[in-house]
Amino acid sequence: MKANTTAAFIGSLLATSMPFARSPEVVDAPPFGYTAGSPASVANMKEKIKHVVWVLLENRSFDNLLGGLNRPGLDNPINVGDVCNPVDVTKPNGATLCTRSKDFDSVLNDPDHSVTGNNFEFYGQFAPDNTAIQNGTLVATNQGFVNKQTISYPSIGSSLAAAQVMGYYSESEIPTIADIVDSFTTFNYWFSCIPGPTNPNRACATSGTSAGHGSNDASFTVAGLTQNNIFQTATAHNISWINYDGTNGAFAPDALFYASVKAHSTANIVPIENFFQDAFLGLLPQLSYLNPSCCGVNTNSMHPDGNVSYGQVFTKQVVDAVRQGPHWNDTLILLTMDESGGFHDHVPSPLAVPTDNLSYTETKSGQTYTFHFDRLGGRIPTFLISAYSPKGHIENMGTNPKTGGVEAYSATSVLKTLGLLWDLDDLTPRVSNSPTFDHLIGPTMRTDVPLILTPPLPFPNDT
Repeated sequence: MKANTTAAFIGSLLATSMPFARSPEVVDAPPFGYTAGSPASVANMKEKIKHVVWVLLENRSFDNLLGGLNRPGLDNPINVGDVCNPVDVTKPNGATLCTRSKDFDSVLNDPDHSVTGNNFEFYGQFAPDNTAIQNGTLVATNQGFVNKQTISYPSIGSSLAAAQVMGYYSESEIPTIADIVDSFTTFNYWFSCIPGPTNPNRACATSGTSAGHGSNDASFTVAGLTQNNIFQTATAHNISWINYDGTNGAFAPDALFYASVKAHSTANIVPIENFFQDAFLGLLPQLSYLNPSCCGVNTNSMHPDGNVSYGQVFTKQVVDAVRQGPHWNDTLILLTMDESGGFHDHVPSPLAVPTDNLSYTETKSGQTYTFHFDRLGGRIPTFLISAYSPKGHIENMGTNPKTGGVEAYSATSVLKTLGLLWDLDDLTPRVSNSPTFDHLIGPTMRTDVPLILTPPLPFPNDT
């Protein structure tokens, strides 16, 4: 079992000769003096936080959503410089197209975010050598995004392909998100659980493993997953929870991935509208898990071809409801994505402790690849929103609670932190090695938090 080492992460960064805002091989001094996972930090979190609101939006990379936000410390193109991808990965000295400001709200051509698609985007090939990846002789360069988009959509041309997958939003286009960055805490190095699509990542986020699933297969629609999960665990420990479902029947809400929930807890799944009632009335459970709508026109998860502006409206509604309700003083909101969706990011993804001993095999363009769930997916925007989170703080690397080493944050950091909050056992080895963020909850409630977030404005769609 190979842990995600700092050397592997930094080695991959250096090998690509890509810019990054700071050297991530050290953990910054904690903003309140608490050491992550220490008794003092955990005791403070338990005293302050009685409700957790966990929102997973869809399919945006860190650079895609935050790339044009000029704030000190953000590791993004506007701060560290634009980077380029070759039009054809087999011709590295040929034509290139670069990151740039994006001027459209919706991306009509959904980028490839399958396991093999991520492979091509990260390594320039569908079936990279796993042994070479693990021993560091093959490192991700994140140079395949433009070429993969043209392979998926050959009729659109490389210029539009680059605009779709290399573009980033300007500050004027993401005012709600900018408010969150300025008012709360943003994670610089938070990655999705696996380099693959939506449902396996949502399963891994909520159970610490996708149980060998690497595609959005039928198991997710028939409650076919049998592993322990945060919903089942919460029930067993008398922790109240609700999955607020905004899928509108188009998909199964995430809690219904699991056989245990379908058998015993379907009453805990209610329409998304109930969240706003419960937030304003002070009726939120200890864990609120929100599924936005997905994944096309007039949906609010940000998944292409849904609009980023619609996703910001949903985000604003959630945060404003909690902020204006009686639970604000004891609530932690964790806003993140399920995965990076095939959008470019300049920071390569680290290795990771395997989620379990299972694997997933996929064939693409006549090449067969087997994934062992031993590295993370793309870097994704993630925010900690609370009356106790530090204002405008940029959190960099975390600490592996088992080894004490420097570790990137990832989706399973939520499970590990909830375990500290509610005295839960780790669900998988990946969870055991995930950094926690309890130390980002301060000892004193802030009084300078905005009552409402800035609303977004519509801007043109990609056509």
